[in-house]
Amino acid sequence: MTQYVLMNPGPINVSAAVRAALNKEDLCHRESEYFDLQDSVRRKLLDAFQLDKKDHAAVLVTGSGTAAMEAAFSSCISPAGRMLVIKNGVYGERITKICAAHGIPCDCIEAGWTERPDMDAVRSKLKTGKYEVLAAVHHETTTGLINPVKELAIAAREAKVPFVLDTISGLAGEELELGANGPDMAVCTANKCVQGLPGVGFILAKRSMLARMATFPPRTLYLHVPNYFEHQEKRSTPFTPAVQIMYALDVALDELMAETLRGRIARYKMAAKILREGFERLGLAYLVKPEWRSNTITTLKLPSGRTYDQLHDGLKARGYVIYAGQGPLAKEAFRVANMGLISEKDLRAFEGHLRAVIG
Repeated sequence: MTQYVLMNPGPINVSAAVRAALNKEDLCHRESEYFDLQDSVRRKLLDAFQLDKKDHAAVLVTGSGTAAMEAAFSSCISPAGRMLVIKNGVYGERITKICAAHGIPCDCIEAGWTERPDMDAVRSKLKTGKYEVLAAVHHETTTGLINPVKELAIAAREAKVPFVLDTISGLAGEELELGANGPDMAVCTANKCVQGLPGVGFILAKRSMLARMATFPPRTLYLHVPNYFEHQEKRSTPFTPAVQIMYALDVALDELMAETLRGRIARYKMAAKILREGFERLGLAYLVKPEWRSNTITTLKLPSGRTYDQLHDGLKARGYVIYAGQGPLAKEAFRVANMGLISEKDLRAFEGHLRAVIG
């Protein structure tokens, strides 16, 4: 089977060591050896993201990033609570769909898919006292736009409203304050910038937030965060976890700490710079202004006379996989990601392959 250079925003190309971790011994998830592994992953998550275990905890959820997302947003609010959601892309919309599925009332601060939210409107809404949680997406992979997380955290803290952040494609790729001044809960997954494999999501939460959530009745059996946290703190697990994927995440976290968080972010920033210099030479047009672009996704207008399928199929024949635009952008844009383990040689060669496919 051909190994493609994956320039889609996850799953991503991983190291040989991460893939090899799947071949470790079969393990019963009720044995002490598994709980050693679970403890190791939870500890390394705190270490990798420089969090103090006295104040924060990592909670593991077997499932996609959306599973962790649904767990966090459905667990973080009381039966009578109302959520304020920042909605400027597909994943902000997904938060509202989670709210609808679980009967959680919510209001939205909406912005265009290539625009940031109006912070005056956010502050004004929060000051009304109507909201129990502020919810936002760090990196809208819809377009590669980075939302103003620091400003949102400040606004939430001033209003004394917990802030829950989807940083599924942002964590380890973008600068993010996760300590005392950061979000009360951050949701992520193994298979994007952390460079693990699909199948495990995780939540980095303040212990004060976890204690608050434990007072709310569960909306769901499988996705109730306090249940996972309670079991994992006691070296237990409420359900069967993805053991082999956890082995891989353990190795991926070792690699992240060896590279350092700062080094990982710098590598992604340089990879984006290499690609974007090529896009400019090709005369391609961006959808997001430079100061709002992420380090790991670039959204571009389709060249005149070319469809996404033509670009995708032509590049795949040359060993590269790109990604389509979403929703109303599907017919006018395409996305190129530089998450994961992509060599500088492959990054630099991409310009020539794209030039040949565009014609």
